[in-house]
Amino acid sequence: MIRQHIRNGGMFSKTAVGLPAAMAVMAAAMLCSCGNSDVAKAGTSNASANSTPLVAVARVTRQPMARYLNISSELVPFQEIDVYAKESGYVSKLYVDYGTHVKKGQLMAVLEIPELQAQLQEDEAAIKSAADQVTDAEHQLARIEAQHNVLHLQFERLNNVAKSKPGLVAQQEVDEAQGKDLAAEAQIEASKASLQAAQSQMAMAQSKLAHDQALFDYSKITAPFAGVVTQRYANLGTLMQAGTSSTQALPLVKLSQEDLFRLVIPVPESYVRYIRTGDPVNVRVPSLDRSFPGKVTRFSVDVTDATRTMHTEVDVPNPEGVLIPGMYAEATLALDRKADALVIPVQAINREGDHTSVLVVDQNNRIQTREVALGMQTDTNAEILSGLQAGEEVVISDRSSLRPGEAVHVKVAEAASYQS
Repeated sequence: MIRQHIRNGGMFSKTAVGLPAAMAVMAAAMLCSCGNSDVAKAGTSNASANSTPLVAVARVTRQPMARYLNISSELVPFQEIDVYAKESGYVSKLYVDYGTHVKKGQLMAVLEIPELQAQLQEDEAAIKSAADQVTDAEHQLARIEAQHNVLHLQFERLNNVAKSKPGLVAQQEVDEAQGKDLAAEAQIEASKASLQAAQSQMAMAQSKLAHDQALFDYSKITAPFAGVVTQRYANLGTLMQAGTSSTQALPLVKLSQEDLFRLVIPVPESYVRYIRTGDPVNVRVPSLDRSFPGKVTRFSVDVTDATRTMHTEVDVPNPEGVLIPGMYAEATLALDRKADALVIPVQAINREGDHTSVLVVDQNNRIQTREVALGMQTDTNAEILSGLQAGEEVVISDRSSLRPGEAVHVKVAEAASYQS
């Protein structure tokens, strides 16, 4: 019994020693269990947070909105002409060359026209001869008028005596005096006619001189407007044919206006209704890396059948002289404008057939589908006519996986990221 007790005691002793260890193990297991439970709860919470999608949104704003049309074309001078001679002649003096800047009326060349010079001398001689004839006619008229005065006085005296003292003067003498008086009057009328003929002859001579002088003045070729010489076709001594009488006439120079350019642009048929005279146009010249102000000055008011476009011209001032004919330019026309439009980015719009909608994030950060009516549209923005209010947020990121009522996290996109 004593051994047994000792064995039992030994067993008891072993049991007494192992219990605290067992309790420690159990406590550790419980702690581990509790720890694993907290980790599981945290993991579940994170998983739930990660399952809520993050979407990019843009706020519906009111702002000025405009739609633009960009068309590329080539700058051409407002005026560009070939300068011809009016009369044939040899170039005796040449004052311009390539790149010469001239003012309106500036002398560019002088032609030598011997025939006209001789004709002018002949005209001057004819005028001198006509002037002499007029002088002679005037003297003749003065002499005849003086004679008439004497004869008229003689007739008056005899006629008065015959009336006051009948029989004292023979009637024949009175009649002869009256005849001489009437003959003198007729000579006066003839002298006046001769004087008028001489004066007419002189006027004709003067008119011919003016005509020939006008033709001779064309020997001086002047600039019809201010510009720059872009081509020179003649040299000293070149025989210039009259531009009005020969289709093979050679021009003296090509002259281009440089202070004003025109940009000819073909406006598509769908935009014709927006074009108005006086509309401002921004003209950018890439080669100069500069923009110039222009305006719509004229258009053809018809659409070309072949291209379905309307010929439109934009005037571009060139006060600094930096624009050169032939430069490539880009014209930007404002088609229509609104000062206070309700605007969203175009990437927020969903189109399904005839229906247009957007996804709106409400105050509870949940998705709503909202049908909208659109107005003006550009490449980046669209005007909202109905369906949204200013300040609301619309989804602009991927919307394929979003459903109405779904909770989301939002990130507001910067205006620069979706506005033009």
